[in-house]
Amino acid sequence: MEVVQVLHMNKGAGETSYAKNSKVQSKIISITKTVIEEAIIELLCKNLPESMGIADLGCSSGPNTLTVISEIIDVIYSKCSNLGCPIPELRICLNDLYSNDFNDVFGSLPAFYNKLKEEKGRDFGQCFITGVPGSFYGRLFPRKSMHFVHSSSSLHWLSQVPLGLDSKASTVINKRRIYLSKTSPQSVLDSYMLQFQKDFSLFLKSRSDEIVPGGCMVLSFTGRKSMDPTAIESCHQWELLAQALMNMVSEGLIPEEKVDTFNAPYYGPCAEEIELEVQKEGSFIMDRLEAFEIDWDGGVDMPNTINGTLSSGQRVAKTIRAVVESMLESHFGRDIMDDLFQRHVELVDEHLAKTRTKYTNLVIHLVRRG
Repeated sequence: MEVVQVLHMNKGAGETSYAKNSKVQSKIISITKTVIEEAIIELLCKNLPESMGIADLGCSSGPNTLTVISEIIDVIYSKCSNLGCPIPELRICLNDLYSNDFNDVFGSLPAFYNKLKEEKGRDFGQCFITGVPGSFYGRLFPRKSMHFVHSSSSLHWLSQVPLGLDSKASTVINKRRIYLSKTSPQSVLDSYMLQFQKDFSLFLKSRSDEIVPGGCMVLSFTGRKSMDPTAIESCHQWELLAQALMNMVSEGLIPEEKVDTFNAPYYGPCAEEIELEVQKEGSFIMDRLEAFEIDWDGGVDMPNTINGTLSSGQRVAKTIRAVVESMLESHFGRDIMDDLFQRHVELVDEHLAKTRTKYTNLVIHLVRRG
């Protein structure tokens, strides 16, 4: 699977779009807001540059994209005002894969700039926002050009399906599953862990070249508390999707080999794995690493439908669909998507009626060594 080509959040503003179904990600941003604020204040207290490079990696599109940037600007504006210092020229880079809906992002910029002038005054200073398409598993920016890098709900996506598990593999070793499972062979677990180690190490190395000494990153992504990579907190959502697909196989709607040859380019690490890779790469000091839980539906209300309030299963399935549909569609075809996610709704409702499983999110603050 060419992840760079097929992974993107659902575009536009329709009922299955990411713009309308990203409440969970919004909640995560809200929870990590304090970490971002404290990291930026610490950075500005050490060094107040004339021109400040800021990047949001995996920015996607929709309301969350500019919410993050707005909050970062608010912190800088407030701190500089308190210090009586001029606000730095801001170079803000929004990054995501090539297939991201950058048109939506760019279309929202005029209103964003107008709001900025109204709230901060016309003498606020220069703020340049650019789009930077490409994978963050590699270089994106010039050397020592960034002061603060942020990423939310993105780094659990791998650069590729682990070797030996992609659709072109000669031997199928993860039959009837689309991710890690308690019944997956050890070789599958090893492949996923090795791919994560390779990707996260490359991510750190790439950012170490781009961030100035003393600059920092705040990263938040789905992970797990358990050392076991097959823990329910990390895998069960994928198992429910696999079950929905296998139900369709049993009814002859899709061939079983289609399921056998799909594996998600995803990995939810534990804190110990993150710490080890940071230590091995060596360019960053880990200032903070915290874990928090969030309900599968974000614990927030979704809009009512004509037939009433959405069920938990509907809220969860809409959120998942907005994120993973592009990958599933490229492998299974567009025609089964509505049926698949209706089955997913039923399975999630059935699961949540028994237990309120939560996502575990990790948030880390890394400082570039001087």
